[in-house]
Amino acid sequence: MNWITRSHVHVDRVACPWLIKRFIDSEAKFLFVPKSQLLATAEREGAISFDSPGARYHHDGDLCTFSVLIREYSLTDKALLRMAKVVNAADTGRLEQDPLASGLEALAVGYGLRYPDDAVNLEKQFELYDALYAWCRLETAKDNG
Repeated sequence: MNWITRSHVHVDRVACPWLIKRFIDSEAKFLFVPKSQLLATAEREGAISFDSPGARYHHDGDLCTFSVLIREYSLTDKALLRMAKVVNAADTGRLEQDPLASGLEALAVGYGLRYPDDAVNLEKQFELYDALYAWCRLETAKDNG
């Protein structure tokens, strides 16, 4: 399936594709367009829109799109839920809500500067999100241990 979001990816628009590829749609293809073209392009391409006003999946109250996708797809993996706290705090500017949020925000800015092409940025940052997920798995295992 094709998924579509705004260009110039940042925290949520990297975390969501990672989540989609790893847990929702392993065959997903991602399109990046200017915000003003998102909904029309989504309709024309038959793509699922996310992380933009009017998109199928977007922020809901205090939840960023990553958290909304977890809720909508009934994902219950404890490591994902821990990861959602980090992503949500970083994406919504409430960095004080999680000790890792400032680091994720800083890395998102750095990757954006190094890799302005959205597809390349995703490719590079997926390793980062895989590592964060691995850490979250370890942390949640300790809590259950």
